[in-house]
This record gives sequence, C-alpha cells and structure tokens, in this order.
Amino acid sequence: MTNREKEILKWIEENPFISQSELAEKADIARSSVAVHISNLIKKGKIIGKGYIIQKKSFITVIGGTNIDISAQSYLPLKNYDSNPGKVNTSFGGVGRNIADNLSRLNQDVELITVLGDDFNGEEVKKNCKVLGIGISNSLTIPNSPTSTYISILDENNDMKIAISAMDLYENLTIDFVKSKKEILDECKICIIDTNTPKKTIEYIVNNFNVPIFLDCVSSTKALKIKNLIGKFHTIKPNKLEAEALSDIKIIDLDSLKKCADFFIQKGVKQVFISLGEEGVFYSNGQVFGKMMPFKGKIINTTGAGDAFMSGIAYSFLENLNIVESCKNGIACATIAISSEKTISDNMSLENINRIKEENL
Repeated sequence: MTNREKEILKWIEENPFISQSELAEKADIARSSVAVHISNLIKKGKIIGKGYIIQKKSFITVIGGTNIDISAQSYLPLKNYDSNPGKVNTSFGGVGRNIADNLSRLNQDVELITVLGDDFNGEEVKKNCKVLGIGISNSLTIPNSPTSTYISILDENNDMKIAISAMDLYENLTIDFVKSKKEILDECKICIIDTNTPKKTIEYIVNNFNVPIFLDCVSSTKALKIKNLIGKFHTIKPNKLEAEALSDIKIIDLDSLKKCADFFIQKGVKQVFISLGEEGVFYSNGQVFGKMMPFKGKIINTTGAGDAFMSGIAYSFLENLNIVESCKNGIACATIAISSEKTISDNMSLENINRIKEENL
C-alpha cells in the first residue's frame, strides 16, 4: 500500500461510515482522488465493496476455475446423430468457485481469484458472488471472450456419456497477473489452489508466498502438472486415482494407503486426505492417521462432494482443529452436498455440519 492508502484505510477503520467528502477533507485532496484510492484498496483486498467493510485477517484466497455448468439428461436411451428428448440444467460451477461458495456459507471471508469472460455469464457470476459475499474484484475479465463452460451429456440413468470443457480462458491466470495480487496472497490465512491454474503460475505461487497452500487436484490428468511441486503444499486432497498418479503407488489396501500418504508427508505435505468414495477418507499428518467412513445420508448428487470436503477442512484449519476433527467436518460437508440435487447445497451451514456429526457419533 502507498502511504496515502494506509492513511485513508486508518480513517476508514476508525469510522467505517465516513464519507468520501470527509476523507477528502481530512487528506486535503479532491474527492475524485479519494475514490481512486478506495478503488485501489478494494483491489488489494483491504476493504470489500463500497460499504467500507474492512477485510478480516482470517480471509481465505481461492485461486482457480469458474465455469457455467450445463448438463443435459436424456429421458430415453441416447441415440447418436439424433435429437434426444430430455432436460437441461444450467448452474454456476468450477472447482475454485464451488469451494469459495461453500466457504461463504460457512461464514468465512473469501476472495476468489479467477478468470471470467466479458459476457452475460461472467456478469451473472459476479452478481452471484456479491450476493454470497465472495470477493470477486481481484478476478480477471477478458474482453471479447466467453466465460468458461462445461457441458455434459447424461443418459437416462444419469450416467455421463460425454462432456466438453471449454476452459482455455484459465491460461490468462499468468505469473504477471498473480504478481499484481501480492498483497492479497501475503495477508490471507490460507490460499486454496485448484489445478485449472496454469502449471507455471502454481509453481510461482508455491515458491514465492509464505502462506499455507491447500491443493485441490481436480483430476488425475491435471494433477500431474504439480507432481514435482507436491511437497510445497500444506494440505492436499486427492482422490484414489489422483493419489496414485502423484505418488506412483498403487492403492489396494490399508497398508498401501498409509504408504501413499507417507510418501506425501515425507515430501513435506503437512496434511493428506485421500478420498475413497463410498469407502470414506484416509487421513494422515505423519503422526495421526486413519480411515474414516462416510456419514449416513441420502445420496442424490455426488458432483460437489469433493469441493465441499475441501471447504470443511479449510474451515477447520482456521479454527485450529486437529486432523481427526478436520476430517469429520470435511465428511459432514460432503454429506450435505450429496444430499442435494444442486452442486452447492442450500443446506450448507455450520449448524448442519454439527447436527450431522452429532447424528453420526
């Protein structure tokens, strides 16, 4: 921050309701100059929006993907080269955006750094983030470009048959762009990265910022881009296939699970959570480890389970909870997520997390 920005921020902290005119008088500058300084403070994450809400020191930065998800399900067995009657659902998606969404519902302050197009969908994402209280002002909008889109075609049994992801826009998350967000990354409590982010940018972040970095692998293919960086992450949440791809260890039983987790711990990772689907989660911090089974709950849609789990363990870290309690919170969040038709459940809340844990004692 400049000295002038520090001065203005101090006055806002003393009186969050102070007007721009009053700030201009205090600083002996034009009101238009105050507006510029406030805009810069918003971009740097010091204040949120025009209400002069001071950014809390415990905020979480999420860097990664934001998509418009379009899923089309056929009522009957799919016929190739033909029009198939069915239903279409459109929603906000993207691993990074989904994690930020869940965290906002857990009463966390979140700054989302992503890339949007300058189209209708991009504007709708921004509006949705503002409604949820997610900071979006530090994201990048690319002129004359559509927002990233993921389209999936499902058969009559709700099984995906084919999908297309148009996500080239993420290549704009460059090192130079991240450098411009230095103050955000220096002051956040956690940085969560998904592997939609370009490899070189991830490498720059893990080597240049002293903040606990949580990794969401996204897929076994995208996870490979960080294979040589794995020890730089504080916490990782791979599924079985992603863990195997990163460690070159085949997971077949509990012993191989522990061997795989130990591989990551020896590299420098502080917490490992390996998702096993219906078999639960294997967790380890090198001293405490074990396997935790899923909680009881109705399974409607598993799409957002992993994103919800990441939100649960990130929240737990901020609360200084141990790895066992962190895993419980992650599984509780995943349980809420899979019980909803939506990728992000409207029932995601701290109250419901505690209720589910109590029901599964």
